[in-house]
Amino acid sequence: MSSTEKNERTEGARSDTWMVFLVFLRLGLTSFGGPVAHLGYFRDEFVTRRRWLNERSYADLVALCQFLPGPASSQVGMALGLSRAGFTGALAAWAGFTLPSAIMLGLFAQGMSTWGNAFPVGALHGLKVVAVAVVAQAVWGMARILCTDTARISIAIVAACILLLWPTAWGQVA
Repeated sequence: MSSTEKNERTEGARSDTWMVFLVFLRLGLTSFGGPVAHLGYFRDEFVTRRRWLNERSYADLVALCQFLPGPASSQVGMALGLSRAGFTGALAAWAGFTLPSAIMLGLFAQGMSTWGNAFPVGALHGLKVVAVAVVAQAVWGMARILCTDTARISIAIVAACILLLWPTAWGQVA
C-alpha cells in the first residue's frame, strides 16, 4: 500500500470517527429518557433516517446488547460506532452520547445543592411524567415494527405481564 493510500485511509477513518461523534453528540444533547427511549431514538436515527443498518440487524443488535451488563443503549451506541468507524468510532459514540448528560447531571446536582430551595416542587415530577411519555413512545414505535404477527404479539404480552407481576431481576430473566 502506498503512502498516499495510507493517508487517504487514515483521513477517511478520522472523517468517519468525527461524523460518528457529531451524530451521537446531537443525540446526547437532545435525547431525553432512559435506555429504552434511547433505543427508540437510535432506531429513528440509524435505521430510518441514516440507514446504517436495517430493522432486522438493529433488532438483533438490541437483543444481543440486552444480555450485556449495563444499559443496553450504551452497548448499542458503542456497537454502532464500532461498526461505522472501528474502535475510535465506538469511543466517539460513547463520548458524544454520554458526556453531555454526565456534564448536565453534574451541573444540575451542583445547582440543586446551591439553589435547591428555589426549584419549584412540581418541576421534578413534571420531568418524570415527560420521561414516562418518551419511553412509552419509544416502546410503542419499536413494538409496531417488531411485533408483526400473532406469535410475536403474544410473546410480547406474556413478557410484559411477567415483568409487571414479578418485578424482580428474575422476572426480567424469565
